[in-house]
Amino acid sequence: MIIVVNGASKPITAGSSVKVVGVSGSSNGVSGTGNTGVHGFSNSGVGVYGETSAGNFGVVGKAPNAGVAAFNSTLNNDNATYLASVCCAACKPGGVYVTSPLTKAGGGFQIDHPLAPAEKHLFHSFVESPDMKNIYDGIVVIDANGEAVVELPTWFEALNTDFRYRLTPIGAPGPNIYIAEEISSNRFKIAGGTPSMKVSWQVTGIRQDAWAKAHPMRVEEDKSEEERGHYLHPELHGASKEKSIERVRHPRQTQQTH
Repeated sequence: MIIVVNGASKPITAGSSVKVVGVSGSSNGVSGTGNTGVHGFSNSGVGVYGETSAGNFGVVGKAPNAGVAAFNSTLNNDNATYLASVCCAACKPGGVYVTSPLTKAGGGFQIDHPLAPAEKHLFHSFVESPDMKNIYDGIVVIDANGEAVVELPTWFEALNTDFRYRLTPIGAPGPNIYIAEEISSNRFKIAGGTPSMKVSWQVTGIRQDAWAKAHPMRVEEDKSEEERGHYLHPELHGASKEKSIERVRHPRQTQQTH
């Protein structure tokens, strides 16, 4: 084992599962330079482990391409993640799975433009609501009796509650179209139409599954005592960047990392 104390390495002959330990009171425990600054490998444990109790950073990575790159060798490195990348704060080529609530200022999708995929991007915003709202829609054809039944998935009522409806006749006015029977047994009935008329329908519901009940939406909440007077986006409120909430949540370190 080798212990690095205040920049000086001290080999120790005692057997240990840990091969390098870096300890410092004011600087870096371990600092590496070269093609690979620090390389850790383990057959059964952790390749590189960083920890601090002084409010600084456990692990710091700096590079012109990406500060930190993580790969999964068992998946042919498909599930890669890049932090502090040249394109953005975080880049995740593989899928992302989040088990806790995800909070954001805005969002949407970015794709190659369908009409000019080599030259342009296309952006859309997410559909958002103060509720955990689900949206379902479709088109149904009115039968000879002026009615139509819309069949929904078998899990529909288990997942949703507080239904809202919208009906739009296609091709001709349908002033008498109405919901004859509300959702029951994962279906609802439309009536008042004319035979062969197409009707566009939309139903919304609010999630009532176990996870949603355990994590209800908080539409409004007071800022903490430390966050008051600070903003998520201070520049949009005529305040200086020093008033950013990020400076409260993640205080900038006075120590320079290398």
